[in-house]
Amino acid sequence: MPYKEHDIEKQYFTIGEVAAQFDVAPSLIRFWETEFDDLKPRKSKKGNRLYSPQDIEIFRTIYHLVKERGYTIPGARDLMKQRGPQLKEKVDVIHSLEKVRNFLVGLRKELDATSKNLNS
Repeated sequence: MPYKEHDIEKQYFTIGEVAAQFDVAPSLIRFWETEFDDLKPRKSKKGNRLYSPQDIEIFRTIYHLVKERGYTIPGARDLMKQRGPQLKEKVDVIHSLEKVRNFLVGLRKELDATSKNLNS
């Protein structure tokens, strides 16, 4: 049986990496930690926050509700308590559809550019 390399996935991310992923300030992440009980990253011995992929998914849900849907923080907190797992699934589907849309838009731009070059 041939050796198969496994993709190494990071288990923890720094606050800077999470902030860059969502294009927000690290201070917003720290603030939301105080407002949402579900968002509790581990801390290193030095006190640096370490976010697991599960923490990032919780942050993604909060980001979707507050930044994209316009919920207030108390409204988002209540909605997460009422519909926790269902809400996460819905946000995951929306995120997947956005990826597909971005891919298709990029593909269309490439096809348009190619057709312009062929017609020239």
